[in-house]
Amino acid sequence: MAAPATTRKAAFQPLRVSAIRPLTEDALEITFDVPEELVEDYNYIPGQYVAVRATIDGRSVRRSYSLCDIPRAGTLRIAIKKNRGGVFSTWAHSSVQVGDVIEVMNPQGAFTSRTHTTALNDPEALLDEAEQRTPAPRIVAIAAGSGITPIMAIARTFLRDSPRASVELIYANRGGNDVMFAEDIGDLKDAYPARFAVHHVLSREERINPLFSGRIDEERLALFLDRVVRPESVDEWFLCGPFDLVQLCRDTLAARGVPAEAIRYELFSTGRPSDAEDPGARRAPVEVDPEGENISIGFTLDGLSGQVLSPESAHETILQAALRARDDVPFACAGGVCGTCRAKVLRGTVEMAENYALEPEEVAAGYVLTCQTRPTCGDVAVDYDA
Repeated sequence: MAAPATTRKAAFQPLRVSAIRPLTEDALEITFDVPEELVEDYNYIPGQYVAVRATIDGRSVRRSYSLCDIPRAGTLRIAIKKNRGGVFSTWAHSSVQVGDVIEVMNPQGAFTSRTHTTALNDPEALLDEAEQRTPAPRIVAIAAGSGITPIMAIARTFLRDSPRASVELIYANRGGNDVMFAEDIGDLKDAYPARFAVHHVLSREERINPLFSGRIDEERLALFLDRVVRPESVDEWFLCGPFDLVQLCRDTLAARGVPAEAIRYELFSTGRPSDAEDPGARRAPVEVDPEGENISIGFTLDGLSGQVLSPESAHETILQAALRARDDVPFACAGGVCGTCRAKVLRGTVEMAENYALEPEEVAAGYVLTCQTRPTCGDVAVDYDA
């Protein structure tokens, strides 16, 4: 995924819930009003996400949710699917009501069109380049479950703003009742019958064509690429869903010669446990080692420099240590997926455990995800403003 064309500070603001719409039995869409003075801060490119934060049972919990609609001044829409054991999603489904005020971070993320996006936070400028191209631009999206959320914003914008662009969607779910945005997808088919196609793949329902029944595995994906979607005719791919599906699609497309820069992807889950509360919330209090076995961690945020000592025995990430010095250090997922905690290493050596958000060129330039990065020497410094 490409880095944003520009950076802006990740900050939370209280926004009012103006509407709640059921999507399925366990998924809903929440609409937030954005006051006029914050409209510029909350403008976004289709494919980006926001983090939302709330105090639930005395704990500060935050989660990231993709924006699901065409950018509209003064409005944000996200979709939340209820996950078994999910603290935030369960709370959102059982407790959130119209009129409630919830803290929402300004939009972040780089799951956006690399080829056709011409300006960050300028939706009217999207796809200008594509309009001049021959043949007409074509994008294909492969999504599973709630991975459809950012795809809805991307597809709607492409179809609305580019009279020549076509969008093809392969959407995997367990059954027909699990299809999020079913009516909206139908509306897109009605509005753009010649430029929008959707293929529903249901793992637990029999369909007339066996290609559309079962999980998207290596064999079924190969059939799709051979019979339905020819990779050589696609300008850009958007993949969103669980790790295994996204990785399968990436590997398969790469093996068929699709260049990496034409594949955009976002993970809703790495398949590994992750707690997106304050990363230090459940840990024992960290105390500086009186014997001096400490690591000096310096960081720059909003032009201000800070420093914190971290005991070697604590094995803290840079993010965990920095949060002990400043509680406004940016993060959202704490799982190496979203990229909100991105910073550039200025001094020292580090080790990054997981990375599902930074491009190879960003890593080569010294950028890390601080939620996944630990020092490997006694003195390091990072810059969140870089």
